[in-house]
Amino acid sequence: MNTFIALLRGINVGGHKKVPMAELRLLLSKLGLENVRTYIQTGNVIFQTNNTNILNIENQIQMAMIDHFGFEVSVLVRTRAQLKTIFDDCPFPEEKKTNSYFAILSEVPDKDLVKEASNKIYENEEYAIVNDAIYFYCGKGYGNAKFSLNFFERKLKINATSRNYKTMVKLLAMSL
Repeated sequence: MNTFIALLRGINVGGHKKVPMAELRLLLSKLGLENVRTYIQTGNVIFQTNNTNILNIENQIQMAMIDHFGFEVSVLVRTRAQLKTIFDDCPFPEEKKTNSYFAILSEVPDKDLVKEASNKIYENEEYAIVNDAIYFYCGKGYGNAKFSLNFFERKLKINATSRNYKTMVKLLAMSL
């Protein structure tokens, strides 16, 4: 049995795309996923399955969300090892890392698009695009950041979802 973490983008944020976690756990259990657990209300799901095809799992969850809740949600599924690599590869020093956001990308973006996106900078904001992740630190707090996940999705032509340091630590602990 393999352990995976599903990251759903944009649910239960600002009163939009409301998804009760108990209902989500039941829905995913009905798909055949086992030991389904959630962390906070923003779409973090840990589960086990014998299925090793990540794209297949992502598609199953997306279709179930559309069928059950009536709206589309971007779903990224990673193994614990993949999520740990993203966490460990953060290029920032520890004091910045603990206040950083980790954007998990649907795929490794095209190098030319990364180069183009990297031309944009804002004062007090740092980011690094490494493989299938963007590490983002904002000295004035995420709520005051000029960069947004939408900017990177448009520029890199990929889907993404971000989690803060505390959520990453908790997901890694829960998926042991």
